[in-house]
Parts: sequence; C-alpha cells; structure tokens
Amino acid sequence: MSQRSLDFGLKEAARGKSERKFLIGTSGYSFRDWKGSFYPQSISNRDMLAFYAQRFGVAEINATYYRIPGPKSFEAMLKKVAPDFEFVVKTHENMTHARTATDEDYRTYAECIKPLLAAGQLSALLSQFPWSFQFSRTNIDYIRTMRDKLPPVPLVVEFRHSSWLRDETYDLFRQEQLVYCCVDEPRLKGLLPPQDIITSDSIGYVRLHGRNAEHWWEGAALRYDYSYSDEELNDWAERLKNMSKNARKIFVLFNNCHLGQAAKNALALMLLMQEE
Repeated sequence: MSQRSLDFGLKEAARGKSERKFLIGTSGYSFRDWKGSFYPQSISNRDMLAFYAQRFGVAEINATYYRIPGPKSFEAMLKKVAPDFEFVVKTHENMTHARTATDEDYRTYAECIKPLLAAGQLSALLSQFPWSFQFSRTNIDYIRTMRDKLPPVPLVVEFRHSSWLRDETYDLFRQEQLVYCCVDEPRLKGLLPPQDIITSDSIGYVRLHGRNAEHWWEGAALRYDYSYSDEELNDWAERLKNMSKNARKIFVLFNNCHLGQAAKNALALMLLMQEE
C-alpha cells in the first residue's frame, strides 16, 4: 500500500459529512490477518477501529449477523471514531437466512443500535439474503414485514440470486424506498452481474465481494480471497459516477477481506474517485 494512498485516506476521512458524495470502506475492520498489510503488525484488536477510522469514513458492521450485542458495544465504538464517521449495521442471520426471528429478536436488535441512532451515525441497515432466497410473492412480503419490524433507518437489501433481476424488483424498491444493493461477484450462473441501480433518493449502495469464481461455492474462507485490478476499479469508478447522478450519497463497501485486500482496494478506489 503506497504512502500516497494512506495520506489520501487520512485526508478523506477528515472531510465533513455533508461534503462526501462517496463513502468508501470495508465490510468489517477487525481482522487479524490485516496485521502487516493494513494495520501495523503490533496493533491490538481494541485499537483497530481508531486506526481504521483515520483512513475511512464508513464501516460495515457484520458481527451483528452472528450475534446481537448489547448497546455498550456500539457505545465503545463511538468513542473511537470522529462524530462524522458513519456506520452500516448488518441484520441478524435469523432475519435473513433462517428467517425465524421473533419479535423479541427485533426488539433486542433495535436496542443494540440505539447508541448509533442517538449519535446520528447510523446511515443504514444491511440485510443480505442467501442464494436460496429467490424471487417470489412470499419473499417480497417477507421483506416488507422485516422492514416494518426494524427501526426507521434506510434498509439496504442484497440478493445473491439472479431471479431478482427484473423491473418488478426495482419498481417495488422505489415505491417502498428500499435500497437495492448492487454487487460485484464472479460471473457464475445464478449470480448477479455488476449494476448501477438506484432505488432510493437518499443513498445508493455497492458491495464488492471479489471475483474468485474457482472457490465461490467453497465457503467464505476462500470465497473472498481476491484483489481487484486497476482496470476493474476503473470500471467501477465509471459506474459510481453514473449512480451519483440519482442519489445524494453512494456507499461502497469492499468485502474481499482476505489478507487486507479490501482495505487496499478501498483506498485505491478512494484515490481514483478523487482523481476523477
């Protein structure tokens, strides 16, 4: 990672919230295998967020997919970031994958994110559905029901199955002011291609998972081992410029987290967008 990229990250993160058209960051930040590539080798886990927040203006919190923490977890996070730092929090797997979440689960989730809401630093919630969740009336109704049970925060919905690639989906999302998540992933049958769809006036959202087609179906440990080339980042820069014409702010989160590749690519894209 070049010093120029690091310096740009520090400068970009210091900009005022209202000035930022593109919020670029990573899906999670607490990874031991980032030490030596993004983080200093000697950094402690408790210091990672403060280091990260000096270089990026947004973080996607994925730990809530596995366990809903108490409010004190987010209270502690807020003490490590600037007041203009933004968070996106993933919904629990019982809401998207098992789809067995109870009303109590939703209440617990709403309670845990209260500190971020009170601070005005919760920009969106993210619900990522599995490949098995395909287009149907039942699943459309489920999304509506889930949205109504969650706090009134912009809800980003990510699909993994190509059956959702239809005008009916986009029209529904625009009517409901749901945020359609554009993705970058391998060109495999049944997956979604890169898109620049905007369904909300307020924000657009992109998640870049990498293009590791060989290992995509082998689980997360190998799936997200990928580093984007300059050419691939340039292609996304063009898409992002198009998306920005129709939304106030565009969030771009890199999920190719193996060995710090997400952080490296995110810093490179930030620099590229600045040059554009």
